[in-house]
Amino acid sequence: MESQERLLDIYERLDDLGADKAETRAGRILHGLGFTKKMQQKKCKDFSGGWRMRIALARALFVSPHLLLLDEPTNHLDLDACVWLEEELRNYKRILVMVSHSQDFLNGVCTNIVHLHKKQLFIYGGNYDAYVQTRFELETNQMKRYQGQQEQMAKTKGFIARFGAGSRSSQAQSREKQLQKMIEAGLTERVVHDKTLSLAFPDPGKIPPPVIMVQGVSFRYSDTSEWIYTNLDFGIDLDTRVALVGPNGAGKSTLLKLIDNQLLPTSGQIRRNSHVRMGRYHQHLAETLDLNMSALEYMMQCFPEVTEKEEMRKIIGRFGLSGRQQICPMRNLSDGQRCRVSFAYIAWQAPHLLLLDEPTNHLDIETIDALADAIKSFAGGMILVSHDFRLIKQVADKIWVCEKQVVTEWPGDIMSYKDYLRQKVQGDFIKKS
Repeated sequence: MESQERLLDIYERLDDLGADKAETRAGRILHGLGFTKKMQQKKCKDFSGGWRMRIALARALFVSPHLLLLDEPTNHLDLDACVWLEEELRNYKRILVMVSHSQDFLNGVCTNIVHLHKKQLFIYGGNYDAYVQTRFELETNQMKRYQGQQEQMAKTKGFIARFGAGSRSSQAQSREKQLQKMIEAGLTERVVHDKTLSLAFPDPGKIPPPVIMVQGVSFRYSDTSEWIYTNLDFGIDLDTRVALVGPNGAGKSTLLKLIDNQLLPTSGQIRRNSHVRMGRYHQHLAETLDLNMSALEYMMQCFPEVTEKEEMRKIIGRFGLSGRQQICPMRNLSDGQRCRVSFAYIAWQAPHLLLLDEPTNHLDIETIDALADAIKSFAGGMILVSHDFRLIKQVADKIWVCEKQVVTEWPGDIMSYKDYLRQKVQGDFIKKS
């Protein structure tokens, strides 16, 4: 009898978990995060670190806990997977607490924003844009109250100073009591804005076009592997501002490596201006730093022509590292600070063309905004791979879609491309429901 009751309990629990649909549901989650059917059968140990992060994210979503904690969930995703995850989390029925540097993603998912400021938590209703607007209004009103109190206190102190010992000393004493009560009741604090960061890439100077010519280029990694690209033709100049988009595995990073001469075309040719300098930022660039060295030592070693430490300090300081951060071992820096060292390294080469492969990973929102401003004021060209819709919207003039072995220009802007991806995701949800 006891065993039958236990068996019934197990069956009820399996029904609650939806065990009969578990494999289908797992496949849907993995598909949404970019895993093909063939990839879903591979062992976890055979995947790279970035894909293992996706597996960990898929596991968390599959378990569907009462409290889901996500720390930068979009870091290893492409735009397709970001849109899928946004739609998935938008309808999450339980508690979700998330840290993310993607404003667009926060806008699509969050209903409340928690701001950590001066070791206190401040809760704002609405998405990220609503938080920014509400915080601006609150700080504007706070500043008005602060200025009003300061003016009132100055007038009161002036009255007390002028009439404290004369015929109007009783009025002065009354004013002094009013002033004391105001102080005891608590004065409005002066608004202290978050420290702003300013990044800058130097003017590389002019070189005549064409800077890069890609002519009839096809590429695959080996004679037995599939073609990544076939018969590509396009040009790049100093006024090029392009974002590469497309599903994971379509070859966006590969294209940057071909342009940067890190890979050679299987057929066709890539002609480069003999004077062109290129600076390529990629996700693993910070991993090449010697963490036993300080940022100052590393940069002095890379650029021995800079003999004055103070000059190099200024160069590093332009990317938000100052004081002790420049002289301590880089292993003591955060991931975001190490990324800034990498940006300083690229900037000092004064490249004509920036090749940026997921530059926002490990950067906070303020640094991303500073990077966007630096790119907009940069006098050279730029090709960007990013999962951050907001950054792409700010800096890219054209959207190139890498898919099915070709590169085609998207007819609209990045937000119209996001709408296209969202419609595709919603269509997949309907088919699988």
